[in-house]
Amino acid sequence: MDPIKRMKMYRHPERIYREIDAAGYKRDAPLKAKDLASFDQYHYFSTDAVDDAIDRLKIEPGENIIDIGSGIGGPARYLAEKTGCHVTALELQSDLHHIACSLTKRCGLSGLVHHLCGDILAFPEWGRPFDAAVSWLSFLHIPDRSSLLEKCDAIVKPGGKIFIEDFCKRGEFNPEETKILSEDVQCPYLPTGEEYKDQLIENGFAEVELIDKTDCWNSFVKERLEKFIKNRGHYVDIHGIEIAADMEDFYKKITELFNGGNLGGLRIIAGKNT
Repeated sequence: MDPIKRMKMYRHPERIYREIDAAGYKRDAPLKAKDLASFDQYHYFSTDAVDDAIDRLKIEPGENIIDIGSGIGGPARYLAEKTGCHVTALELQSDLHHIACSLTKRCGLSGLVHHLCGDILAFPEWGRPFDAAVSWLSFLHIPDRSSLLEKCDAIVKPGGKIFIEDFCKRGEFNPEETKILSEDVQCPYLPTGEEYKDQLIENGFAEVELIDKTDCWNSFVKERLEKFIKNRGHYVDIHGIEIAADMEDFYKKITELFNGGNLGGLRIIAGKNT
């Protein structure tokens, strides 16, 4: 098994097709990005978090944005549909990439969203630089933070910005928390907020703003778990017992991590030096 598939959130991404069917959309019928918002956002607070990026980065029609770790393409499609910007959606996992391509085509957004399957650390630095880079809960999978941020600096234009939502370390993780992070979340390294800020500055970014999202993310994951447990039977009917058990286990472990007080959440906005 690919190590990233130990993270149960990523183990059965094809479940979205059953979720679309269960929501009453006809098979292969055209969709809008907003129709998928309940299913295709792998981060917290769905399109509200993407709206925050649009507002903070002042994304306009025709701008070029890169979404790093784009999953099955939810944020990229929403960005493109709402603003008319061009999005390069970069995703490492090939199965997520192929699902993203099919959903983007179904939404009629292939002209604005360009899907690429690959590693951000190997992304080419030639060509037109991006106006901004965005990422939701993906950087946590990449322990070589210096190389990652150096690459972001190389592909974002001078004066451009980066918008990141990510985990951070608030306290020393105990052995069980460390195991959950490493194995179940595929997160082998987390900096503190101040370390994150220093790393961005060291790699070409300035005016770094850190927004603590810990409390609201803690509430979100708790409510997500409670809702899942309440509606487990419906989820089993759609996906079967195995997938339902995987998702419940993942939601429980994330909730445990936030309850422990050592895991934090950050929204980071930084500008590239001119």
